[in-house]
Amino acid sequence: MNSAKMTILSTIQSARKERRALLAVLVDPDKEDAYLHLLTCLEGVDLVFVGGSTGSRVEECLSLLRAHTKAPLVLFPGNVAQFTPKADALLFLSLLNSRLPQVLIEPHLQVAMEVKQSGIETIPMGYILIDGHRKSAVEIVANCHPLANQDLSAIVSHAVAGQLLGKHLIYLEAGSGANLPVSTEIIHSVRSEIDIPLIVGGGICTPEQMEQAFLAGADVVVIGNHFESHPEQIPIFVERKADICR
Repeated sequence: MNSAKMTILSTIQSARKERRALLAVLVDPDKEDAYLHLLTCLEGVDLVFVGGSTGSRVEECLSLLRAHTKAPLVLFPGNVAQFTPKADALLFLSLLNSRLPQVLIEPHLQVAMEVKQSGIETIPMGYILIDGHRKSAVEIVANCHPLANQDLSAIVSHAVAGQLLGKHLIYLEAGSGANLPVSTEIIHSVRSEIDIPLIVGGGICTPEQMEQAFLAGADVVVIGNHFESHPEQIPIFVERKADICR
């Protein structure tokens, strides 16, 4: 990334300071039939996250996205095979509610030198899986149990621990295709205890749910599955986001 430009992290941090809501579209590079329909609907989107729990067809996906959007392309990888320096930034994530070494550190070790040598902007992010009332791909692949919605204390403690460990972002995730998005109570509780930007995703299907997440304290809302099925609704969400006064 050209050092004269704002980094992706500084863009998110500036939006937080200015109380500007950011909308990110999550694109799974293995779902080609789905994301091809997204390509002409991305105007006004702030960020495009690229990644999935399995698969590695990332570079082809990035090339197509580059041709259709000026939004920054940010890797949100589910495994080391999804790393490529051709994105604008990499979310170097730690699954904070996992206790398995093969999830906590092994993938990072496999790709650390390649990431460092690539020079890609790398953003340390604490990722917290919340029960979305549907078994998610992350839960299956990482053998990770989501935190219960009612256990606010544990969720907040995980987020605070992530910040104290030096993470620059915290991501509250209900899981792909979740039946229940992260509640406004959870978002507000976490927002009240951390100072770094907060990302929320999973199960958000309406502009009203997106707005509620922003008003509760989310700095970035991520939507994937819903837009795969309804790409034509992206402009509606973009317009609603623009109207939000936080």
